[in-house]
Amino acid sequence: MPTGGTLVFAVNSLFYLNQGIPCYGVSLNATGDKGITTDIHIRPLEGVKLSLDCAVAEFLSTDQLVISLKGGELYVLTLLVDAMRAVKGFHLDKAAASVLTTCLSLTGKGYLFLGSRLGNSLLLKYTSRDAGQIGGRREKEPPNKKKRLDTTGDWLDAENEELEVYGSTPETVHHKISAFTFEVCDSLLNIGPCGYVSMGEPAFLSEEFSTNSPDPDIELVTTAGIGKNGALCVLQRSIRPQVVTTFELPGCVDMWTVFGPNAAQGGAAEHSYLILSRKDSSMVLQTGQEINELDTSGFRTTEPTVFAGNIGGNGYILQVVPNAVLLLKDCDLVQTLDIDLGGPIRSVSCADPHLSLVSESGQAAVLTLKEGTLSIVKTKIGELPGRMKSPLVAVSLYRDKSGLLTTETKLSNKEKQTRNTENKKQPKDLDEEDELLYGSGEAQVGMFSEGGIDDNDENQDNDEGWRKHLEPVKITYWCVGVRQNGNFELYSVPDFTLRFVSLNFPHTPNVLVDNMSTRASTQSDATRGLENLPEVTEIRLVGLGIRGRRPLLLARLRDQEVVIYELYEYQSPSLSPDQLKIRFRKLSHGLVLRDRKSRKGREEKQLMHRHSLRYFRDIAGYEGVFISGPYPHWLFLTSRGELRLHPMSIDGSISTFAPFHNVNCPQGFLYFNRISELRICVLPGHLSYDAPWPVRKVPLRCSPHQVAFHIESKTFAVITSVAEPSNKVWKFNGDDKELNIEDRSDRFLYPLLEKFSLQLFSPVSWESIPGTKLQLEDWEYVTCMKHLYLSSEGMHSGQRGFLVLGTNFNYGEDITSRGHIKIYDVIEVVPEPGQPLTKHKIKTVYDKEQKGPVTAISAVSGFLVSTVGQKIYIWQFKDKELHGIAFIDSNVYIHQIHALKNFLLVGDVYKSINVLQYQQDYRTVSVISRDTSPLEVYAAEFIIDNGHLGFLATDSERNLSMFVYSPESKESLGGLRLIRKADIHLGQHVNCMWRVRAKLTDPSTSQRVLAMNEKKHVTWYATLDGALGYILPISEKVYRRLLMLNNVLSTNLPQTAGLNPKAFRTIRTNKKDLRNPCRGIVDGDLVFRFSDLPASEKAEFARKIGTTSAEIMDDLAELDRNAAHY
Repeated sequence: MPTGGTLVFAVNSLFYLNQGIPCYGVSLNATGDKGITTDIHIRPLEGVKLSLDCAVAEFLSTDQLVISLKGGELYVLTLLVDAMRAVKGFHLDKAAASVLTTCLSLTGKGYLFLGSRLGNSLLLKYTSRDAGQIGGRREKEPPNKKKRLDTTGDWLDAENEELEVYGSTPETVHHKISAFTFEVCDSLLNIGPCGYVSMGEPAFLSEEFSTNSPDPDIELVTTAGIGKNGALCVLQRSIRPQVVTTFELPGCVDMWTVFGPNAAQGGAAEHSYLILSRKDSSMVLQTGQEINELDTSGFRTTEPTVFAGNIGGNGYILQVVPNAVLLLKDCDLVQTLDIDLGGPIRSVSCADPHLSLVSESGQAAVLTLKEGTLSIVKTKIGELPGRMKSPLVAVSLYRDKSGLLTTETKLSNKEKQTRNTENKKQPKDLDEEDELLYGSGEAQVGMFSEGGIDDNDENQDNDEGWRKHLEPVKITYWCVGVRQNGNFELYSVPDFTLRFVSLNFPHTPNVLVDNMSTRASTQSDATRGLENLPEVTEIRLVGLGIRGRRPLLLARLRDQEVVIYELYEYQSPSLSPDQLKIRFRKLSHGLVLRDRKSRKGREEKQLMHRHSLRYFRDIAGYEGVFISGPYPHWLFLTSRGELRLHPMSIDGSISTFAPFHNVNCPQGFLYFNRISELRICVLPGHLSYDAPWPVRKVPLRCSPHQVAFHIESKTFAVITSVAEPSNKVWKFNGDDKELNIEDRSDRFLYPLLEKFSLQLFSPVSWESIPGTKLQLEDWEYVTCMKHLYLSSEGMHSGQRGFLVLGTNFNYGEDITSRGHIKIYDVIEVVPEPGQPLTKHKIKTVYDKEQKGPVTAISAVSGFLVSTVGQKIYIWQFKDKELHGIAFIDSNVYIHQIHALKNFLLVGDVYKSINVLQYQQDYRTVSVISRDTSPLEVYAAEFIIDNGHLGFLATDSERNLSMFVYSPESKESLGGLRLIRKADIHLGQHVNCMWRVRAKLTDPSTSQRVLAMNEKKHVTWYATLDGALGYILPISEKVYRRLLMLNNVLSTNLPQTAGLNPKAFRTIRTNKKDLRNPCRGIVDGDLVFRFSDLPASEKAEFARKIGTTSAEIMDDLAELDRNAAHY
């Protein structure tokens, strides 16, 4: 403690301990009053009833700390310190109610971070004010109540209750008390812990995407959090746009949208024209309330358009054709500038008021708009008289608002402090020994000295980190280019001075270093053997993030891959004064965009000159770059500074893209798909794209336990519970149980009783459907729920889907547990007027007590499978009754049953997994095989690879193991024992797994191309830390290649914190296991790092394992697309 001594938190009491001073302790509830077994004198804290169980605390100052309780309440504890720096009392102030907190941290002066693994983590800003004084007599009136906090959102509910504690002796000193106000500044989204996951159909899927594809579009719904942080998370991996309308326009190669004259005059910035380019002509459409073709205008429609855009503050429109540049005002031609660059213009880049052109021959020119006239300011970029340079491959203009592109040398805080200390007048030299030991009156040494660096200087340095972003930045213009010889060059505009050169850019090094002073004329040994690398076809430097201050460099290669670099400040004494103090570092994105082997070379010429990196400023409030091509992706860089990449594979390959803001399509976009359909779309606004996957978090304010998708009604059934204090307890009186009511004191904390309920949710609005909530009885806990297809004689023919629940009554240890099997049907009724959601109701079909707790359910061949106590029953549903037809004894506690055809995979909480078979002809169920070693199973699922079947199980040690049935193996004892074939350490607890068939179609084509995936399933899992992952069966050839790559990367790549991935992924057990680790599972997170490596390292690692980098990249691409669901 800053004041000295130790503050001890007990569950029901609070103590202050200090050597030489009597211990001071208070009890916080009635249990703490009499639960102390020490000689410490405990004083009850009057008017307080709380518990410090699971509480976390952090000091705000030397005598004040903030405490977050188990329920999320925030208390400020003030230590009442006397003149001897001893704590003589506590003052508690309930400041707010916030998220369920796991950890607390002060992130800066006035800011508090609440980290939570059960809800969204929060950044709070706290302010203090004087709340008066306490002390003197006990009868003193408490300070006036504070005003109710004015905060935003549901995350911070403010209350104020001031609670006081006085010592045993009358206080004579008045202590000054500060009251704190907390307000939310920001939050970090958390989807964990993922307890249960269900697949369902997306509710907002446009009709255009509702095709008969063999791969249906599905989304995931997970349960997250508990209590008031309980929520449902709706997850989608790919972006599914909402289509406004569709036009068929065959033959279009590229398109652009431009603003009209209203945008330049300060009016609504809506796009007025849409320019479409064909092979030998162009089309101009006027976009307003309707979209009409312009018959007569200044646009040139007899030639294909290379580029179109705005310039001059949106006052002018540019149209670039192969040999000329046209300047228009509205649709009237102002100027035509013929361009001769030794060939037709290939690519164009614009940064108002500059325009760069690159021809087929590699020559470039830069044009500038000045006083309404375009003029050529530079034709041979970087060339000196008599010295020809390599032709330019790609050029991009950049308008810098970051202020990073500068030659100014900036001092670090440490250097500033050193210089300030040296410049300060030094105090009188302390030569005498007495002054060195004891100090002097004139000069002080140490932490309290005036000459040292005090807290104000440190706070000032800390403030500089964010204050620099408020300073105005002078806007500069730059031109970046890549030449045919591989040089990456950066020129300042308009003087076109070469300021930065990096060699061998197609090798995609991890860092682009300035080689201005060390340029080599000959090829180095490190670059030999890499002559056949794919060349750069397009480059783009854009400023993203807050105020465009995060410059990103994107480059597209011939094989469709994308490389992303971030520009960062680099200060070094080795840099000359005239060099830019910058470097570029490669960002890891993990995208594999290369085309399939069978389709390589197709459309290559067509895609060669098309701009595939399309910047957009405002689409649904987001800024970023759209990457078009066979596997289109969105790149977002939001205000939080995290790079987000989301695929959009629902409409296949996308040839071209343009942002579109119109009265009928606000903040939308346009694109052409593979069958030449122009779609006008908007991004769905209900999802948050600032996440690894697009997500929607639906707060429930209660604990979700189970979720299931009812296919017939397209609704989600959710099991939730609310914890309420209860003073009732069941006791056994010899013959039967009886309910007793316990009356305790006002300060007694009663235990919480979970009250369960079943409710339907509509996936359209994610609101609970009125009239569908079924409240279960008190003490009844839902242990399992599934949507099962059952045969029901006497009710309907064939099989029909029902919601089946298994419950258990938890009365206590003395009373035998019994449970219920509940079967519900979701029926359709006439909705109430004005409430369309009320067309669905829940109908109870079966609800009867069983002889034991029902802990797991499933269905096999139309029959219901359930556990009742330690037995597994198979029931026939007939005439609204369940009739038992088979049973088998099980082990300790079964909580997982999964069915596949007539096989059952059973997971026991202690006795590992069993495989059962139901024989319908004989109506018997028998054990085929089992794992004989103890294993605390958390989740179990099948894994299917065509004709091969495996059994997956996760355990309490955070391992994932795969078992196989192999009767011919000697170790299996004729098939009685399951053989563990593969295992891996995940490092996270897995409670839920599910299967989905591997993708049959490639996103870039509509044909079925992956025939081998017909009977291959991907097994997905969700962890309690909020992560998603999958296990994918692969062929022996691919496995061997990736296993060797896995071993090479683990020893040659620098790993996080220097850890060893091979050792981490080895299975871990607390008890000594005689079996050796099987491994057999490739670490996908590690091998996918290969895609982000420089070309030289790729070639070196591929050579070590006897293959090529292209072969490995093709393997990674195939794996990625096999599991490209959701």
